[in-house]
Amino acid sequence: MSVSEKQAAATARPELICYAIDADAPAIVPGRGEREWMDLTDQRYAYRCIPLSIANASGWEILSPVAFSATWFGGDRTSDIAITPIGPRAKVERIVSSHFGHGVLTFHTGYLFRTSPGWALWCRGTPNSAKRNLIPLEGLVETDWLPFPFTMNWRFTRLGTVRFEEGEPFCFVTPVPHAQLDQIQPVIRPLNDDPQLKTAFQTWSESRNDFNQKLAQFDPKTVAAGWQRHYVRGESHEGKAQGYHLSKRKLKMPKK
Repeated sequence: MSVSEKQAAATARPELICYAIDADAPAIVPGRGEREWMDLTDQRYAYRCIPLSIANASGWEILSPVAFSATWFGGDRTSDIAITPIGPRAKVERIVSSHFGHGVLTFHTGYLFRTSPGWALWCRGTPNSAKRNLIPLEGLVETDWLPFPFTMNWRFTRLGTVRFEEGEPFCFVTPVPHAQLDQIQPVIRPLNDDPQLKTAFQTWSESRNDFNQKLAQFDPKTVAAGWQRHYVRGESHEGKAQGYHLSKRKLKMPKK
């Protein structure tokens, strides 16, 4: 398929087909917008940042079917990671291993994924979450042609033990228009080139500064409002709707 054909195909409704390699392959569920650390912020204010919660839900989670712990002793050999089953040993051995060495913990997704032509899977840990002593390694996988599965890998950042619970996400996948990215030409221009956008920015800036000043002065109406909601509503400071907007994302559950 030529580049132009891939680009044309990428404009059609994209597909994500998950071919289960094993009968008991891990569950795949839509990404959840909530995070424990966001729940714990004062008045749950972190959820006022819509881009955070939208990013949290912009993909599908692959869940560990079993609990286990893994300990890295600091060496580069595969034997320098010890995996201890908490659930059934056979399940643990199917899902996780020390394959690459160098403190890398490898997960097997249990699926062979297929995306539409020109689309790939961005594979990583769940957005805006962290795991002590361990970081997820991100990969962009060309799943529109790949005839074999990929692994999800995490790398220890220090010596010690980590634990994954049953039902905990170990991989987060998001389809992206891989074939189109190379066609994008970023352009840097002075803001004066777009007078309308500059005016909108100045209006926002003045409104924001005024709101923050009144908030610091404990102005009753401003304190009662708490925060400005223009982005949440997808509207300008004049109250006009602006393009495509989401305040919450809920992706589809995989079907059989």
